[in-house]
Amino acid sequence: MARKTIRSLLNEEKPLVLPGAHDALSALLIKQAGFKGFFIGGFQTAGARHGLPDIGLCQLGEFGAAFRDMVNACDLPVLVDADNGYGDVKNCVHLLHSYERMGISALFIEDQVAPKRCGHMAGKRVVPTEEMEAKLRAMSANRMDPETFIVARTDARAIHGLDEALRRAERYVRAGADGVFIESMLDEEEMARAVREIDTVHVANMLEGGLSPIVKPSVLGEMGYGIALYGITLLLRVVKTMQLALADLRSDELKLVGTGANFDDYLKVVGIDRWRAIEEQFGEEHADAAKTGH
Repeated sequence: MARKTIRSLLNEEKPLVLPGAHDALSALLIKQAGFKGFFIGGFQTAGARHGLPDIGLCQLGEFGAAFRDMVNACDLPVLVDADNGYGDVKNCVHLLHSYERMGISALFIEDQVAPKRCGHMAGKRVVPTEEMEAKLRAMSANRMDPETFIVARTDARAIHGLDEALRRAERYVRAGADGVFIESMLDEEEMARAVREIDTVHVANMLEGGLSPIVKPSVLGEMGYGIALYGITLLLRVVKTMQLALADLRSDELKLVGTGANFDDYLKVVGIDRWRAIEEQFGEEHADAAKTGH
């Protein structure tokens, strides 16, 4: 059965809450927790897979391989971070097609200058509005699947102020974006103003430790946001848990033994029952019995 798309889910939930996955296991856990879709960002993927900060060191090759692992492990619809497209209009279309072939139904592309960096870090720069508009026109005209949902992200708020960010967002919608993502707004009033002034699907980025306030999904829905990203929530929890476990082991106390998931529960998460059933039905013992007629 074909997986649903992010576009179709927007009609089912408001906001559509997308926790961030950083590997195949976290994608599985998101599904098992009952969420309808998930998000894959560059920040968590660069860190979890390559041990690198999100400052433009990874591009399509590195991210594409990581995204494929997660998409193959979990059949939920996914929204991915496409950074700035890694080049000009032809690079953006190539990136779009690469992700569509993986089964990715939504992505966002940003207007940062290369090398880009996490939207909540200092030192960002943005390209001229016309350059981003050209990328959006090329991508919207060349998507392989009409269901593919293209979001335009602008990082202009932190550099040129909210008015410029809103001006860019409005132009990006006219250029073909299906939704907008205004990064690094400073308070709930700015967030609410963006929704009031631009009639489109809005993405809220709830990045813990970043510049924007962390708002509950229900409040974002009341504001009018269509998508709520909680991109690094799992990553930050996992890092802290591993640090505590390693410190406990280093201390020779082992006070945390038995406080994590138990062995059988973990095996259930990764689908042991399914694989055992296949083994029992088609494995060597079954084959031997079929040969002898017993």
